[in-house]
Amino acid sequence: MSSSTLDLGSILATLTAASRRPRYAFLVLGLIAEAARADGRAGPWIRTRTQGPEGEGERVALRDWLARQLAPLAANDRRRATLRAKVAARIATEDAAVIDAAVAEEALAIGRANVSRAVSDLVRAGLVRRHYAGRITDHVNRGGRRMAVYAVEPPVLNAIRSRPTLV
Repeated sequence: MSSSTLDLGSILATLTAASRRPRYAFLVLGLIAEAARADGRAGPWIRTRTQGPEGEGERVALRDWLARQLAPLAANDRRRATLRAKVAARIATEDAAVIDAAVAEEALAIGRANVSRAVSDLVRAGLVRRHYAGRITDHVNRGGRRMAVYAVEPPVLNAIRSRPTLV
């Protein structure tokens, strides 16, 4: 992909060739670009806008933040109703609050997996680079309590940020 002709249309065309879910991958790319610093890197932690115990935003892992941002897309989905029924049968309680908490936890886990697949598509398309930052050392492979860091390629970041609003 030529960086001189890079625009949102060419990004979408690239994603269409590299992903089975190009619209979802584009949403993930937009959120990563939103969270990215000036150098295009996002993560391993994101500070949310909600107030935490210290009076500042809560510190959340990047993949969890992405999954939380995308969770409303599936809130009214028929699969969410099916998930709720399965969770209610598994935990065998009538307490709606307990069921809601269990459904939210399971939906977040599913969301994390979906984000990981979308980022793999973005990496395969050459739009994003991924590595893992650790407590002791950074590494290209996950594990050892390392957290994902995503870096949007500079031409892609410029194309996305050149628009006042995303599609």
